[in-house]
Amino acid sequence: MRVIGIDPGTRSFDLFGMEDNRRIIADEAIGSEELFRNPSLFLKRVEELMPLDAVIGPSGYGIPLKSIKDATEEDMGRMVPLDTKLAVNEGIRNVLLEMKKSGVPVWFTPGVIHLKTVPSYRKWNRFDMGTADKVCSVALGVKDQSDRLGIPFRETSFIHVEVGYGFTAVTAVKDGRIVDGTGGTNGSPGFLSCGGMDAEIAIRLKRPVTQEVLFRNGLKDFVGRDIEPEDLPEEAMTLLGESIEKDVASMRVSVREPREIILSGRLITYVNDELAGRLKRYAPVVRVRRPSRIAKEAACGAYIIGEGLLGGEYHELVENMVILHPGSAGCV
Repeated sequence: MRVIGIDPGTRSFDLFGMEDNRRIIADEAIGSEELFRNPSLFLKRVEELMPLDAVIGPSGYGIPLKSIKDATEEDMGRMVPLDTKLAVNEGIRNVLLEMKKSGVPVWFTPGVIHLKTVPSYRKWNRFDMGTADKVCSVALGVKDQSDRLGIPFRETSFIHVEVGYGFTAVTAVKDGRIVDGTGGTNGSPGFLSCGGMDAEIAIRLKRPVTQEVLFRNGLKDFVGRDIEPEDLPEEAMTLLGESIEKDVASMRVSVREPREIILSGRLITYVNDELAGRLKRYAPVVRVRRPSRIAKEAACGAYIIGEGLLGGEYHELVENMVILHPGSAGCV
């Protein structure tokens, strides 16, 4: 069984894959800007890894589980806005089109809002509760907590915090299932993204509202100069830490007694101390362990989902998360 997972990140597209859940066959990253200029680079690398039984993602905001061969233009528009020239979105879209033509066995997976484990009333007036890659990161969290604490997947319980280069997201997990979430455009600011926007600000913008606004007014713009995440000053760190703490506290309405707060994402190295100090009052704080050296957590989680969908060692994890189609026998 050969499976790879893809994380279409703001700064890079990451791949992680294994053969028979024993031997790593892919652990790498390709710059998103580079893929925007030449999407065939990604397809070429995937084809070099063939034969593959499943490729999970890139799924953008996500759709209910579906093979790329069955995906429509409408599905593409749900996963990635079609009316934008943002590098990351154009990169995803162009990669998807290249893969669809090539016949690579790609499967698109759901975002948080598509999961039946999230009550419908929590979805009211919501769209971004966590993209498909955040669901993948949570899958890695479920595996990691299960391994560390020696408990079944269905007994895992945590609040997951992912701080990426572009966006920040917080997700609630109870009984090994996602039950709530606040996505990167709906909650805390990210290094690039403004996070949740006051509707009164949105209606007062002097320019037409496009997705480009989501990549502005984050921590970098708050600082007001061209910096990297490792250079965040104290006030920006406080802004991020306090915002995430508020989101974590709100998730405790949905999961009252989480076993842990699990941290992941590209920026965690730089903000770990700030978050650990703030969040330890809610539950023990740990950084997720990942099997990769280069690829980010979402790519590793996408692999776990793919391996499980094929009936492998993580089948119970995927089945418990209810990522499968309703009524599915449990394999793609």
